[in-house]
Amino acid sequence: MMKVTRTNNNPFSQIVFLFGPTGVGKTSLLTKLCKDQFTVINADSVQVYKGLDIGSAKVSQEQMKLAPHKLIDILQPWEQFSVAKFIDEADKAVEAIAADKRIPILSGGTAYYFKHFYYGLSDAPKSNEETRRHVAAWIEKVGLAAAREKLKEIDPISYNKIAANDSYRIARALEVFEDSGKPRSSFGIPTTPRHDMNPLIIGLKRSPEEMERRMRLRFSLMMEAGLLDEVRKLIREGAKPDWPGMQGIGYREFFSAIENGEDSLSSIGDAIVRNSRLYAKRQLTFFKSFANVHWIDAENEEEVIKLVNSYVQA
Repeated sequence: MMKVTRTNNNPFSQIVFLFGPTGVGKTSLLTKLCKDQFTVINADSVQVYKGLDIGSAKVSQEQMKLAPHKLIDILQPWEQFSVAKFIDEADKAVEAIAADKRIPILSGGTAYYFKHFYYGLSDAPKSNEETRRHVAAWIEKVGLAAAREKLKEIDPISYNKIAANDSYRIARALEVFEDSGKPRSSFGIPTTPRHDMNPLIIGLKRSPEEMERRMRLRFSLMMEAGLLDEVRKLIREGAKPDWPGMQGIGYREFFSAIENGEDSLSSIGDAIVRNSRLYAKRQLTFFKSFANVHWIDAENEEEVIKLVNSYVQA
C-alpha cells in the first residue's frame, strides 16, 4: 500500500476539498480517485444518519472498500448535528487519517460545513440549553413558517440565506438574537484558515440540463433500490417529520405527501427533483463564494485525478 510522506507534523497540511451540487457525481469519482492513499471525510448533513441510506445516496459497502469514508452512520436520525459538532468530528478524522499515513478528502454537498471547517465558527454567542429549549418551545407553538417570518423581521439577511425547511438554522438564528439582541448575520466569521490549511479545492459542475436529467434518473434508481420501503421502515420505527434526519431531500417529501393526503409517487418524485434542483442552485451560489476553486466538469475525471496527484506530489 502506498503511504504518504508529509514534510511537517501538521495533519492539516495536505487536504483536498471536493464539492459540488447534489447528484453531480462525487461518489463515483471518489471510488476511482481514492485507491490506497486517501480517506474520505463525509461532509453531507444527511449521510451522518443511520438508516438513511437510499434517500441520501449514501456510499455503499462496496464503494466503501474502494473509497473509505469517515463520519458516515454516526448518529440516529432524531439527533441534532451542529456545525460545531461537524468541525470537532472532522478534526478528529483528519488526525486519524494522517496518523494512518493517508490524505483526507473532505467531500459532500453541505456548503457551510466546508466554510466553517476551513475558517471556523462565527463570533456569535454560543448556544445554551436554556435559550435553545425556550426557542424550540416557541417554534413548536407557532410553527416553523411563523418562526421564519419572525426571522425575516429581525434578520432579513439570514432569512434569505436559510432554506424554508431548515429548522435547525432558523432556530439557531433566533437563539442568537434572543441572547445578544443582534441578528446572527451581524457576527462575522474568521478570514484566516484554521490550522494553516491550504487545501486543494475542487468543484464539480455539469450543465443545468444534464443535472436535471441526472436528478430524475437518480430518483428512479432510488425507487428501484427500495426507497419507499426504507421510508416505510423509518415510519414504523417512529420517524417524525421534525427529526433532523427527516429534513433531508428524499425524505421530507414523503412526510409532506402524507400530511397533505397525497399518495402519488410521481408527485413525490417531482417534488424531490424540484427541491433537488433548487438546492443545487443554492449550493452552487454558496460554493462560488470560495476563492481558488478549480471548477471542473464532472465528466472530466482524469483532469481531477491529475490535479489531485500533482497536489499530493508537490
